[in-house]
Amino acid sequence: MNRRNFGILGASSFGALATYLNNVRPAMAAVVPDRLKTELTPLGGERAGNADGSIPAWTGGLTQMPDGWEPDKNGLMPDFFAGDAKLLSIDASNMEQYQDRLSVGTIEMMKKYGYRIDVYPTHRTAAAPQWVYDYTYQNALNTQMDANGAKYGFTGAYGGTPFPILDTDPNIAGAQAMWNHQTRWQGTAYTRNEANYVVDSTGALTLSAGQRQFVRYPYYMPGGSASNYSGLYIQSYTKYIAPANQIGQEFLDYQPTNMFSSPERVWAYMPGEGRVREEPDMTYDTPAPGLSGYINQDEYDIFRGSMDRYDWKLIGKKEMYTPYNNNKLYLATPQEGHGQHFINPDLLRWELHRVWIVEATLSPGKRNVMAKRRFYIDEDTWTVLLGDTWDAEGNYWHFGVNTMENRPDFPAGVLISTTVIADLQANHYLSSVGIWNESPYNQPVLLGVPPQQLFDARSMAAQAQF
Repeated sequence: MNRRNFGILGASSFGALATYLNNVRPAMAAVVPDRLKTELTPLGGERAGNADGSIPAWTGGLTQMPDGWEPDKNGLMPDFFAGDAKLLSIDASNMEQYQDRLSVGTIEMMKKYGYRIDVYPTHRTAAAPQWVYDYTYQNALNTQMDANGAKYGFTGAYGGTPFPILDTDPNIAGAQAMWNHQTRWQGTAYTRNEANYVVDSTGALTLSAGQRQFVRYPYYMPGGSASNYSGLYIQSYTKYIAPANQIGQEFLDYQPTNMFSSPERVWAYMPGEGRVREEPDMTYDTPAPGLSGYINQDEYDIFRGSMDRYDWKLIGKKEMYTPYNNNKLYLATPQEGHGQHFINPDLLRWELHRVWIVEATLSPGKRNVMAKRRFYIDEDTWTVLLGDTWDAEGNYWHFGVNTMENRPDFPAGVLISTTVIADLQANHYLSSVGIWNESPYNQPVLLGVPPQQLFDARSMAAQAQF
C-alpha cells in the first residue's frame, strides 16, 4: 500500500559504598538538596577530583562551541580533545596490571578477540542548563518511588535527575540509579539520521537499518511540572530510510516514568500491511526491529524499558576506564569504524571516570533470556557507559558500550550517539543509532520540538491508505 505524505567488586568498594551511603542523607531533609550546591554536582556526582588528580574536579562541563563553528553549517561535531596525548594502551598483554579498573566485558573482549583500549586524560564534560539543575534540586526533596517498589517507577519529579542522591538501601538505590539513566538529560527534543550496522562472525559489515529519528522528552519541557506533565519521559518516532527492504517502516515508542500504572507502548506501521498496530510484545527480551535479531528490545542504550522483571542492587562506586568524549569515532566512516569483532580501537577514546555499578538479577518467577546483568553508570551524567550480561547457565554473553558525543549546543556535554553490543557467544556485534561521516548519517542535528502529530498513533493510522 502507498503512503500519502520511528566481576563483583572487592571488599574495599563495598566499604566505600557504605561510607558514602551513610552520609548521603543528613538528619534534616531540607538540607539534602543543599549538597547539590556544595560537595556534589547539580546532578549528583562528586565535584572533587580524585586523590592523584587523574580525575579532575567538575567545573561546569563543556558548554562552549569552537569559535566560528556553526552546527547547521559544519555538520558533525568536532573532536574537542584531538590534541590530547594518549596515556596508555591496555590489551591482553598487560590487562592484569589494570584489571581493577576494567569491566568484566572489557577483559573478556581482550582475552577472546585481542581487544585494546587507548586511555586519554579525563575531561568531565557533562553539562545541562541551569533550569535542569534547579528542577533536580527540587526532585531531591519531592520524588516519590512507586509504592510497589522503585523498579516500577516514580512520581513527584520533573525536569531533572529524579534521584540525584541515592537511597541508603542498596536494594532501592540500584533501581533509582537505573531510573536516573533512563531519564538522563539529553536535551528537550531533536531530529537526526542514524544508522544501525551489524558485523557477522566473518567480519562482514551490513547496514541493518537507516532511520530518521524524531525525539521529544516530555519530562524535560521547560516550564512544566510534575503535576501537569504527561507521565512520559520520552516519545520517539522512527522512520526507516534504508535499505530498500526496510524503507517505509515506522515505529512510535512511549516510555513512562511509572511503569506500574502506565506500561511502555510501541506502535508499528508496516507498508505491506497498510495499517498501524500496537505491539504489546515489543518489550523486554523481544528481538529489536531493524537490528537483525542481534539484540533485544530492552538493550537499546544498553538498557531501556520496563525494570520489573529484575531485582536491582547497587554494588558500589569505583574508578574505571570507560568510553568518553568519543567525537573522533563519529568523524569516521562506517567502514573505518567497524573491525571484525569490535569498533576500531584507534577511534575509540577511553578515560578514567567514577561509575556507579548496579547489578540486576531475575526476580523469582520472572523470565528474561538474560539472567544477570551489570551496568556501569557515569556519576556525572547517569549514563550507562558499559554493560555485561550472562545467560541462564552463567555464561558471559553480551558486552555493551555506549559511546559519548560532546554536544555543547544542546547543551549536553555528553550524549549517547552510538551503542555497540558484542555477542561473545555468536561472535558477532552491532552498532546502533549511530552517526557516521557518510551521507545521510552525517547531517546536522535539528534542534527544536518536532511536530506533535508525529508522536500520535492516530496520526500514523490516518495517513495509511487501506
